[in-house]
Amino acid sequence: MLFTERTAAEKRADLRKALASGRLLRFPGAHAPLVALEVERHGFDGVYISGAALSADLGLPDIGLTTLQEVAQRGRQIARVTRLPSIIDVDTGFGEAMNAARTIQELEELGLAGCHLEDQVNPKRCGHLDNKMLLGRDEMARKVRAAAGARRDGNFLLMARTDARASEGMAAAIDRARAYVDSGADAIFPEAMQDAKEFEQFRKAIKVPLLANITEFGKTPLLTAQQLADIGYNIMIFPVTSLRLAMGAVRAGLGEIAATGTQAGVLDRMLTRKELYELIRYEDYNRFDQSVFNFRI
Repeated sequence: MLFTERTAAEKRADLRKALASGRLLRFPGAHAPLVALEVERHGFDGVYISGAALSADLGLPDIGLTTLQEVAQRGRQIARVTRLPSIIDVDTGFGEAMNAARTIQELEELGLAGCHLEDQVNPKRCGHLDNKMLLGRDEMARKVRAAAGARRDGNFLLMARTDARASEGMAAAIDRARAYVDSGADAIFPEAMQDAKEFEQFRKAIKVPLLANITEFGKTPLLTAQQLADIGYNIMIFPVTSLRLAMGAVRAGLGEIAATGTQAGVLDRMLTRKELYELIRYEDYNRFDQSVFNFRI
């Protein structure tokens, strides 16, 4: 009961089956296990674990400062509470090809269903900022090949992200994507597309599943799930949405308390004690405890 009823292997198989269906899968971001529970409660297809959100949650910019241990362990904490498959952002793989291979094996052991690996160099930058620097295409292809070869569960989904659109153009981004697929990537994440036509261009050129990053305040318009489904995309992520919503509410609530000296004016914006206990299955834990300690002295 303390872990989800579905094993990591079952969740990976679920993800592969869902991808094979051809429908668009929606993966909201969850920077904490509690958020993953809410994602599941709303009937989404999976949980996305954003490197940018994890960095921000630690009070750090998204420039590759987090470590494999920090990211993998937070991924485990999030993935274990939900029946849904969880995919995680591992930035540049925490090093060179051998480091990327180790990263994959750590993620498999910790219960993640998949990840994406990007072709920036460290120190990396948020994918929607300018002046990103990239690894050479062939060097990134070697890293993808090492990561793909490190898998022990064939259902673990390895995605390759290319940031080439901004610095090298669409033709180079598509060329890189093809090289990464040839090296073993199961899916491609083309970062920072600037309009629906660019999403369409990528879809026509690449035959494996594609992931669309629909993040706020970036270079990509906020296309709807229906628009992306019509284009033929397979996964849609909302990477930092829940964190931004939460922090907007925290800022407003603390402002109210600072101004008035009480939280009474913001109670209607809060999750109630009852709602929180329902989300974390408080009564299930009580019943489990009582079923074990069911004797009298």
